[in-house]
Amino acid sequence: MTRVAAIDCGTNSIRLLVADADPSTGELTDLDRRMTIVRLGQGVDRTGRLAPEALERTFAACREYAEVVKTHGAERLRFVATSASRDAENRDDFVRGVLDILGVEPEVITGDQEAEFSFTGATKELTGRTDLDRPYLVVDIGGGSTEFVVGDDHVRAARSVDVGCVRMTERHLVRDGAVTDPPTEAQVAAMRADIEAALDLAGRTVPLREARTLVGLAGSVTTVSAIAQELPEYDSAAIHHSRVSVGRVREITDWLLRSTHAERAAVPSMHPGRVDVIAAGALVLLTIMERTGAEEVVVSEHDILDGIAWSCASEAR
Repeated sequence: MTRVAAIDCGTNSIRLLVADADPSTGELTDLDRRMTIVRLGQGVDRTGRLAPEALERTFAACREYAEVVKTHGAERLRFVATSASRDAENRDDFVRGVLDILGVEPEVITGDQEAEFSFTGATKELTGRTDLDRPYLVVDIGGGSTEFVVGDDHVRAARSVDVGCVRMTERHLVRDGAVTDPPTEAQVAAMRADIEAALDLAGRTVPLREARTLVGLAGSVTTVSAIAQELPEYDSAAIHHSRVSVGRVREITDWLLRSTHAERAAVPSMHPGRVDVIAAGALVLLTIMERTGAEEVVVSEHDILDGIAWSCASEAR
């Protein structure tokens, strides 16, 4: 067993996993798994820079995570940064801040690397399942980008495209500095057209329709599952490996796009940091399901964070 720590810093959230990894069984035993909404990608699509207040929110979370890693005595820590920090002109400020706090330099990975980690994290524990046909299409809907990966035991094709719940919200649903509540038909149509164009781009590399099982990752997908199950609170155990039909995803997406901030905030399983971006994330998921012909999505709580942890365990051996 190897005790590892993995941090995934995305456009909307930063997450930590401290776990014991057993390569012989393919099992990760969680010791601590937590998530903080920091909106690191606030305004990046418009300004090209990380906002000072977004950096400070992220550094505050890093200080908290540093204490957790120290308490558990992890042998190895890996910090992976994704879309927002890839795009920003001032990403050196981000790198220096993380290094000072955690003692490791954040790896600003490519979209293809992001896809590899997501696939490993989502599918490693599916090995041997007879009720899920392969190949898998793993879709990781983040804040700034979405990763598409097709594979069986290993990745066959992968592509990252710049559509995510935060980027789509800021690009299409914000007027005069506030999210339109609810959005107009024209706003929704423009957002859907953007998502469709991104799917055209992804489809040039990834055979989207060849997959037999769609596996959905990250907060937009897990929140849709929580809503579909009408959970009284967010429950990872109930969400992990749940299945949501395309019809149910369509119903939920339609409601989210018609709802107000107050109505979305009243959903008991909704994280406060997702209230304004969940409608865009759900529309990304629905558009993917319609494009691929998927009748359902298998929802996974295990994703890029678990893939990063496995990479730590492999390097530590």
